[in-house]
Amino acid sequence: MKKKLISLISTVLLVSSGFAAWAAGTPNSSIIHIALTAPITGDYAEYGNNFKHSVEMAIDEINANGGVLNKKFELSVGDSKGDPKESAMLAQKWTSDSTIVAQIGDFTSTCCMAAQPIYNRAGMIQLSPTASHTKFASGSKWSFSVYGSQYWEQPVMAALAVDKLKFKNMALLYINNDWGVDTQKSFKENFEKRGGKIVATESYFQGETDFNAVLTKLKEFKPDALFLATMYNDGALISKQREKMSWNLPVIGASALYSPQLIQLGGTAVNGIYSNVSFFAKDPDPRIQAYVSTFEKKFGNTPNFAAALAYDCVYILADAIKRAGSVDRNAVRDALASSKDFKGLAGSITFTAERNAIKTYKPVQVINGEFQLVE
Repeated sequence: MKKKLISLISTVLLVSSGFAAWAAGTPNSSIIHIALTAPITGDYAEYGNNFKHSVEMAIDEINANGGVLNKKFELSVGDSKGDPKESAMLAQKWTSDSTIVAQIGDFTSTCCMAAQPIYNRAGMIQLSPTASHTKFASGSKWSFSVYGSQYWEQPVMAALAVDKLKFKNMALLYINNDWGVDTQKSFKENFEKRGGKIVATESYFQGETDFNAVLTKLKEFKPDALFLATMYNDGALISKQREKMSWNLPVIGASALYSPQLIQLGGTAVNGIYSNVSFFAKDPDPRIQAYVSTFEKKFGNTPNFAAALAYDCVYILADAIKRAGSVDRNAVRDALASSKDFKGLAGSITFTAERNAIKTYKPVQVINGEFQLVE
């Protein structure tokens, strides 16, 4: 009886240790489990679904080619709804699952920064396609931004405004969250460094739909142009209300305006708007055109910049796992941090010491209902 009991205990311990090894994502596991946090529903659903489609597309491609380290990727998806609280709750869920190697997401800097302390405590990679707050990636050694930072984006827009378009006096309108505050601050600093003057600044909170009052205030200052630190949906609505009040002036905005939805929602009111891109769907590069074509066939719409960045996240993570030769979180984190000149759809990726991807941005403008590169 004693021998049987010892044998049973030994078997249980063996099975338990085998399960623990699988759960920890050791080489015994046949999968590489990653999580995606994205606003699948809510105000930013177009971005979130672009995330989801591109991540699934990249995973399917990698798995069809044998996976990485003889393992196939497996994906869990969580809907943050664009709400920082939801993003933090998902971070708790993902970090409590020891099979998850890394997390991709969230979309907004506010959501990413709300979840950041949780990933940091757990020692899990937080790889955001789009968080661009200048203090996001530096906030934790586990946080990475594939987008880059407003530190690089806004000098491009300020140069466009002053050097090319010759604007001297501008007004700012921004969404009052972490990203909006950081974006407008960065643009203001760079615009003023080049000799420009910000004559008026107004903000609004997420969910607001009536912009007539703030637009009326800004109009009184008679600026040469208006800068928008908004997402595409707000940008379209602001433009329609501005058009209705017959306030016609040039508009420059952050890259979050670069989406086919801006044009679909804004119509003629968004004609002439300037933005910028690190990914341009009409780029003749064969890799980009192959991606765009496949995406359009699969999902029925043209991918935006968020889609391309999410796609790049999967591939650079796969590259880091391959170079690490392991799915150990620490080893993958270190390999990811050392990524250099990785060729993504949205430009080459080399991470700084603060884990921001160094990016270049190209100005674009809406002309006759479509985005075109500014020469």
